[in-house]
Amino acid sequence: MGRGAPNKKGLAYFPKMIDFYEDDKIFDLLDRYGPLGVTVYDCILCIVYKHGYYAEIPLDKLSKMIIKMIGNKWVKSQKAVVQVVHFCSEIGLLDDDLMTKNIITSVGIQRRYYEIAVKRMKRRLYTDQYWLLGKAEDEEPLLNAPLNGISSEENRINSEENQNNSEESALEIKENKNIDNIAFSPELERVFQMYLLVRRNNFGAIPEEQIQALRDDLLNLSDKEEERIAIVKKATASGWKSFYKTEKKRESSGARKGNVKDNNNFERRKYDMEALESQLLGK
Repeated sequence: MGRGAPNKKGLAYFPKMIDFYEDDKIFDLLDRYGPLGVTVYDCILCIVYKHGYYAEIPLDKLSKMIIKMIGNKWVKSQKAVVQVVHFCSEIGLLDDDLMTKNIITSVGIQRRYYEIAVKRMKRRLYTDQYWLLGKAEDEEPLLNAPLNGISSEENRINSEENQNNSEESALEIKENKNIDNIAFSPELERVFQMYLLVRRNNFGAIPEEQIQALRDDLLNLSDKEEERIAIVKKATASGWKSFYKTEKKRESSGARKGNVKDNNNFERRKYDMEALESQLLGK
């Protein structure tokens, strides 16, 4: 029997720290890409830990795997996923230099792997050219805090080497705000998706261009997060086709149409918002 390959067996689970969303890198990822960004990063962690402390996989194949995990319904395009992956490497969630060699890993990923596989599960650790940690440490690993052996100067050089690619990605993002929904917080995106669900039930399918127009209208109606959420919730509860900033504006619009409410011979639909949210989440 031949000698087996180096110990690169994956993990059955990995912990998620309770201060995950307090990490500056995760905050930057959410700020740029919203829920899609964090979901893509979660998928990357699952893929990597399934293989061990790194995954050798081309970016094109990685993005297709992520789309399959999330579902085509929630991802606009493969290009959107690729942009998120590049941003993860840009801010240090993934090692930018190794990613150019189709190796997906990072200092934070490897520290967490060491904490689980070596310190807790007592596995023997075999390292190779992709091992980024200079030496094992007993302290609790941070999400992506570098060890002393990984200097900030080295990270800066890696970042500068890929500056041109980052600038090109930034231009593409500005050209299509719908890809990353940078102005939509997780809460606003949640109520917006609920509104789309109600609107489809009332009026049928909505073209992608019209969805983008609804997003733009909402952003133009208010620059305050809480007011935008209130506008979407009101439109959802009322079954409207569009967004309106005030009830007064809605009433004047109805008056111009000849008091539609009074001329209807049927009772308007009423929605159970909790049931709709459960349907949206796939429960």
